[in-house]
Amino acid sequence: MELLNIKECDIANKKVFIRCDFNVPMDDYNNITDDRRIRSALATINYCLDQKCAIILGSHFGRPKDGVKDEKYSLSPVARRLHQLLKLDIQLAEDVVGESAMKLSSELKGGEILLLENLRFEKGETKNDAEFSRALASMVDIYINDAFGVSHRAHASVEGITQFFDKEHKAAGFLLQKEIQFFGVLLERPVRPFAAIVGGSKVSGKLEALINLLPKVDKILIGGGMAFTFLKALGYDVGKSLVEDDLIPEAIKVMEEARRLGVKFYLPVDVVAAEKFAPDSMSRLVSAQEIPEGWMGLDIGPATVRLYRQVLADVQTILWNGPMGVYEMERFARGSNKIAHFVADSYATTVVGGGDTADLVQRVGLDEEITFISTGGGASLELLEGKVLPGVKALLK
Repeated sequence: MELLNIKECDIANKKVFIRCDFNVPMDDYNNITDDRRIRSALATINYCLDQKCAIILGSHFGRPKDGVKDEKYSLSPVARRLHQLLKLDIQLAEDVVGESAMKLSSELKGGEILLLENLRFEKGETKNDAEFSRALASMVDIYINDAFGVSHRAHASVEGITQFFDKEHKAAGFLLQKEIQFFGVLLERPVRPFAAIVGGSKVSGKLEALINLLPKVDKILIGGGMAFTFLKALGYDVGKSLVEDDLIPEAIKVMEEARRLGVKFYLPVDVVAAEKFAPDSMSRLVSAQEIPEGWMGLDIGPATVRLYRQVLADVQTILWNGPMGVYEMERFARGSNKIAHFVADSYATTVVGGGDTADLVQRVGLDEEITFISTGGGASLELLEGKVLPGVKALLK
């Protein structure tokens, strides 16, 4: 997929709208706990500053009620962090396309930056409303999408706005290009052997990705809650573990297809089981075939960790999407943490597919050791499913 490139776009001295993804995690005191998404946008912002552009930045943050302005979801902490990172004044509009934004945008000069308030404070954003898209587009000469994390959503600032710019006046930013190129190479021309580690709670969330990955990989390693649907499909008694019974036929099909294609398919051989889903629950280590009645598996066990390390020892490319257990609870995070350390220490090209897995890798302080961490969980998953994202489709050459 070849995208319209910001470097091929004449942006010098123009007014530019950059759609960023500043949906960053915050603590209870409104402090940003991980600014990776903000730092990821700096390359595109700095390039536009070098071209003497007047820059308008737009992003959503959290999930405010549709069209309701809520101080809790204000982008003011993001404006402060941008000011610290860029060493420039960042003007924050009080609204998105209202009086404040329109006045400030009309007065904006080259080298200045205006951050619009949370795009989701406008009802038209998530509804991909044409009038709202037109109002956003009317502020600028050039549109740049650098928000990979929301490019799977057909929202006004991602897809609708692109209808109001011809191909000479819209482009992908550096982050969006990097994400699309990385996943393109990973799925079309990976260095082999290529292994995918797929975890998370439900098979339903990863089924299409698994089906699309099967012809492309040499090995698949399954973990997390989704493993129990596969284990039950093999006839194991998995107690009260999370199982999607309606997807057992699909799980059988996936395993049969893996066998047909010669893809090695690995499931946990032991698990940490607990009486209930709680951090203080009584737990014990059991084989995957011997989960006590009424108990649930919440993490992979040490034998599985050893097996998976052995399986990954000779691979050249590792894609990891989804944790191996309930990593948010310390007692059930050991399997995920051990796999994270092994992936980080590997000489293979290692790619982490955003969302929970990126959060997990950051928690254990290994984010600098991974070759590439995607900034988008849902977006990276849809790419793995073989879909063309709406925000990307609008910028294809």
